[in-house]
Amino acid sequence: MYKDFHALDRWTRKEVHCIFQALIVAIATRHADAVDIKFLVDGRPVWVALPLPAWVEYQNRTGKAITDPLAIEIAGHYLKVALESGDGLGREMCSLTVPQTLHHLEEVVKEELGNGRSIA
Repeated sequence: MYKDFHALDRWTRKEVHCIFQALIVAIATRHADAVDIKFLVDGRPVWVALPLPAWVEYQNRTGKAITDPLAIEIAGHYLKVALESGDGLGREMCSLTVPQTLHHLEEVVKEELGNGRSIA
């Protein structure tokens, strides 16, 4: 759903094309306790950083793991919501908190269940 999608930028009223490009464990690249997920938004790189403690919290709550495909969906959902709400995507890196990550995970799961699929 969120590897390749379109969103309507609230401020420009322009439809933008978002494409997933990379997932990198940020410990190796910037010594951060996060997973960095890169999208191209109309060709411009935007990174969404998901904190690794969210993986632990989700595991503790549900007994399930956040997989790489699920992490991409979480980041893509955040990106689409941020673009459509005008929530400050003028920067190249967006860092989510644990509660924000879990909120977007829950929204992705609801969407998937509504579509008759289950990814989490």
